Amino acid sequence: MAKRTRREGGVRARLSHVATDGRGPRSRMVDVGKKVAGRRTALARARVRFPGDLCALVWSGRGPKGPIEEVARCAGLLAAKRTAELVPLCHPLSLDHLEIEIRPCAVDQLEILCRASTVAKTGVEMEALTGAAVAALTVYDMTKALDKGIRIEAVELVEKTGGKSGTWRARGAR
Repeated sequence: MAKRTRREGGVRARLSHVATDGRGPRSRMVDVGKKVAGRRTALARARVRFPGDLCALVWSGRGPKGPIEEVARCAGLLAAKRTAELVPLCHPLSLDHLEIEIRPCAVDQLEILCRASTVAKTGVEMEALTGAAVAALTVYDMTKALDKGIRIEAVELVEKTGGKSGTWRARGAR
């Protein structure tokens, strides 16, 4: 089975979830059976932007569905634990730690940070991203009655450690 590759910034990047065998490209789950388990961590972020002065109202707990922080945190935690059920080619992982922090980061924005860790043969980036994204969706669900123009922005990986590629940080990440 040949591996599909593409050029990215002058570096050849393998598409590990694509197999070709004469029938054309097909998706596949990566075989991690021969890998050695190691410590893996990931930090993901999502931002929710509110029109006008709604962020202060929402953060105060006076939104249409009450305080949002704990409901959004729980939704993000539950989603991160079920990532393999939501994203077809993800391996099911036993998470050692999962944490979600929600905080104002600007006058019109909330920032959601999801940190995940495990000892496994594959990384936890997708679990962290899923946790942050679903927490942001929950904030939207709990506040959409105020304004349909609320936006979820910048769902992104901030940092990951472990595995063959080692540590990676997004530009500008501390």
